[in-house]
Amino acid sequence: MADNEQKAMQLIAEAEKKLNSSKSFFGSLFGGGSNKVEEAVECYQRAANMFKMAKKWSQAGSAFCEAANLHAKAGSRHDAATNYVDASNCYKKTDPNEAVNCLLKAIDIYTDMGRFTMAAKHHQSIAEMYENEANDLQRAVQHYEQAADYFKGEESTSSANKCMLKVAQYAAQLEDYEKAIQIYEQVAGSCLDSSLLKYSAKEYFFRAALCHLSVDLLNAQHAMEKYAQQYPAFQDSREYKLVKTLCEHLEEQNVDGFTEAVKEYDSISRLDQWYTTILLRIKKQANRQSGPPISGFTPTKYLSQPSYAIGLPICAPCVIKTLSSERTHVYTCILDCE
Repeated sequence: MADNEQKAMQLIAEAEKKLNSSKSFFGSLFGGGSNKVEEAVECYQRAANMFKMAKKWSQAGSAFCEAANLHAKAGSRHDAATNYVDASNCYKKTDPNEAVNCLLKAIDIYTDMGRFTMAAKHHQSIAEMYENEANDLQRAVQHYEQAADYFKGEESTSSANKCMLKVAQYAAQLEDYEKAIQIYEQVAGSCLDSSLLKYSAKEYFFRAALCHLSVDLLNAQHAMEKYAQQYPAFQDSREYKLVKTLCEHLEEQNVDGFTEAVKEYDSISRLDQWYTTILLRIKKQANRQSGPPISGFTPTKYLSQPSYAIGLPICAPCVIKTLSSERTHVYTCILDCE
């Protein structure tokens, strides 16, 4: 590996030497400048590959960037974009931010060339980096939306829907339920237009219904009626029956029944992290609404929002307890910890 790194360094030095000679008076006088630049590009590319073999990812990315910059100056836009993507793949292993910057440069070139499908794929790659490496869901959503927009423009409906489902997933996690509902309903409607994808509509209606439940019980019940009309087979699914059961338990403020219904469903069809997160939020909301009244206060005051939100006395440690919905401790705090 050290040998590969040394060879790469020699190639970088050779590339710089060729570039300097191309700028000299005699180089320009005899018209050899362009050949020297091409040779320099080749040296940078070979150096980048040597750095890759040595697992020196930052140096490899830098060498690919140098080659890309030279291609761009020479007007070889496609080659420049390709090298920026190569650079991004190297930087991805050590510096996600620089990897994103390289892909954005490639995207600028591809959009200028009218290659919107390529631009969409790279926006998707950026979204995945923010999703996995940087853990920045807001930016991931922005790039998934841009990717979906480009895919739609190129009539790649399946790829666009895939990106929009990611947007909906993270919108719900960020508690932007209206946006998530709109996307899930739109994609479900799109699936119903295809005999091959019709069965998938069940999952998206289920997700949309849970998002409705996170906002308002009555809206969720109305939405379920609408989904059943759009897709009658949905009524026979375990997902439909679960949501109907959850609605009944929420109406009765039966948190234990809510929990048992979810456990029963999960024992047959395993719920992933997204579902458990949303269902836990709904349960916590139900817990807040079904908490016992506190002596000296109006019960409805506690049904509308947690105690710390309406200015009741509460100590700092108990704020954490409140956020975890451990209502009993909050009541004790209000009565004794002032």
